[in-house]
Amino acid sequence: MRALISVWDKTGVVDLAERLSGLGWEIVSSGGTAAALADAGVPVLAVEHVTGSPEMLDGRVKTLHPRIHGGILADRSKPGHAAALTEHGITAIDLVVCNLYPFRSDPSVELIDIGGPAMVRAAAKNHGDSDGGVGVVVDPSDYTLVLDELTSNGALSCATRRTLARTAFAHTAAYDAAIVQWLDEPQDAPQTDTSAISSSANSAGSPTPLPPTVHLALERVDACRYGENPHQQGARYRPVGAPVWWDHAYQHSGLALSYLNFFDADAAWRIAHDLGDAEGAAAVVIVKHANPCGAAAGGDLADVYQRAYDCDTRSAFGGIVAFNRIVDLETVECIEAAAQADVILAPGYEDGVAERIAARRRNTRVLEAPRPDAAGLSLRQMNGGWLVQSPHTFASPPEGWRVVTRRTPTESELADARFAWRVCGHVTSNAIVLARDRTAWGIGAGQQNRVESGRLAMAKADGRAAGGACASDAFYPFPDGVEAAAEAGVAVVVQPGGAQRDDDVIDRADELGLAMLFTGERQFRH
Repeated sequence: MRALISVWDKTGVVDLAERLSGLGWEIVSSGGTAAALADAGVPVLAVEHVTGSPEMLDGRVKTLHPRIHGGILADRSKPGHAAALTEHGITAIDLVVCNLYPFRSDPSVELIDIGGPAMVRAAAKNHGDSDGGVGVVVDPSDYTLVLDELTSNGALSCATRRTLARTAFAHTAAYDAAIVQWLDEPQDAPQTDTSAISSSANSAGSPTPLPPTVHLALERVDACRYGENPHQQGARYRPVGAPVWWDHAYQHSGLALSYLNFFDADAAWRIAHDLGDAEGAAAVVIVKHANPCGAAAGGDLADVYQRAYDCDTRSAFGGIVAFNRIVDLETVECIEAAAQADVILAPGYEDGVAERIAARRRNTRVLEAPRPDAAGLSLRQMNGGWLVQSPHTFASPPEGWRVVTRRTPTESELADARFAWRVCGHVTSNAIVLARDRTAWGIGAGQQNRVESGRLAMAKADGRAAGGACASDAFYPFPDGVEAAAEAGVAVVVQPGGAQRDDDVIDRADELGLAMLFTGERQFRH
């Protein structure tokens, strides 16, 4: 029996080779792997002795040879293949152990592996559904499984080889996906114009910054307690070999996270940091069903939390609470007086605070995490395909907003407008946010018309936004939305503008004594 071992990650490889050799296997190896095995005293046959050809082109060509690939690809069930091996003096290879150059660690042309993927794919293709197939191992964590089965049975079962082959093809697929992603990134050197390719999926025929293809290679890292409902399964996946902020999150206490816990916590974490960065202050966001039901910013964390909670105390029950600052003792005392939260997420906790929450709120999941990652392409599955768009941003700075009414907002009103607009951009449409003093007192989300969203926001605000701001994620098509804002008592309305009846809306705002700002940017979210 012959094994070909050629790995970049040498974790456990010496022990693997020693045990294979002890079972009577002949070991063939190349380059650094061969040197490591020889240094450890493992009998090893260099690839160049098998091929009769030296490594060349700075190691780019080592295993690309018929004496290697013929040995891997020969179908043992076909007499003609066996005869060809004999005719050409090729020894069959029964096991390929190979992992690839670490392209993701330092993407470059030189770390694009060629021989490795070729061997892995050849071995995986020839895993066979009957006795005599080739085994392929790309993950050091599988070494023990392989050795145990070879020790017990003398060979790998069909089922094991099939499982290993699947792992191998997933490995090379993820590797190629990483290379494609790298090639899609802007380069310092001038790039070939690919607008004709990129625009092929654009019905308008104009160039688009989105890539012509998108390649998803994901690995399962966390099992959810359950999916959206208890009868559904759920799991968290991440890009293969690319840790995200969730991988560095630490759960101090509480039940395992469900699918919706992950989904809502991710939304809350992004909003809290976006809001805190925009305000240059402590920020607290409470999310329920992917929408903020409370949001506030300010200097004192306990006060900020209390205002965020007071926005909508009923909806806050069972919600996700995200802080962009370390939670202190004063803040935890406010948390204890409030409704139960499903998840509390913060960058850290003062000594004893996490333990105190765990002791008094046993079902609350207490998480500590780093900042969220920068957003990439937004993907959403639909029946038979995907929708892809560039990430959500606030492209129009407040400095570029335009006052369209006779009355100009005061500095405090403008501050309220900026805060309301920032929160509104994270609320599902139709979205209306009523805010004052860096607190979102009323949030209307997900209604089929803007007036009802406004009335919902007004009912929740209950007068607390009087003198503050009303933000609308899209233009007001009719004056009735502005009338609802005035009824809530706000002093300034901020909206994108661009409706056919903008003049009517502006005239009505003037009649009502409101200031109005046009952002020129819609913030619709579904």
